[in-house]
Amino acid sequence: MFTLNKCLVRACHNLAISAISESGNITEEKCYCLDHSPTPGKIQQDIINYIQRNEKIVGLTASGMTFKDVDLSGKKFYGCNFMHCTFTNCHSKGLRSRMSIFDDAVFTDCNLIESNIQFTSFSGCTFSRTLFTSSDMLQDNFNGINSVQTSFDDTDLYNSRFIRAKLINTSFRNCNLKKSIFCEIEQENTSFKMSNTREAIFSVKGSELAMDLMEEDSGSVRGEIL
Repeated sequence: MFTLNKCLVRACHNLAISAISESGNITEEKCYCLDHSPTPGKIQQDIINYIQRNEKIVGLTASGMTFKDVDLSGKKFYGCNFMHCTFTNCHSKGLRSRMSIFDDAVFTDCNLIESNIQFTSFSGCTFSRTLFTSSDMLQDNFNGINSVQTSFDDTDLYNSRFIRAKLINTSFRNCNLKKSIFCEIEQENTSFKMSNTREAIFSVKGSELAMDLMEEDSGSVRGEIL
């Protein structure tokens, strides 16, 4: 889990994409990032095929990949890296994630309803017309996200962070917001109707916990795993 190899190009600081063996398994072989791969199309298709064949995916690095019209329903991701990925029209009902990274990814017209996502980072992500409805999203990192026409309705967001998030036409109706942090957010037409907002933190004033978390995130809110 979290085997993060650098690209074989010495001057490149990007992470290498996971190599898939001929037998269809993730290997420890050092490889290139998507930009420097001599066969980027093949590598992406190998990884998509690997995900589609397996229900449980551990330690996969797919940083920078594009997933379009891919069904991730019921998939279980543990310690995977999807930084800077693009997800378009991906229907992923019942997805499960633990200790995975989606930082700076873009989700457009995606459906992740009834998912169970914990200790996972979405820092700096962009969500457009995306549904997390009726999910369990405990202790996740949504710091610095841009959310437009997105729904978290009926979701358990216990102890998750939305520090400096930009929320436009985003709904948190009937959510569990206990210990969730919404400090320094920008919001427009955002609904928290029927949610326990008194249990959440919306201001650093008078909150030592929120102040400590803001200091941890000072300078950058990306790349953090709760």
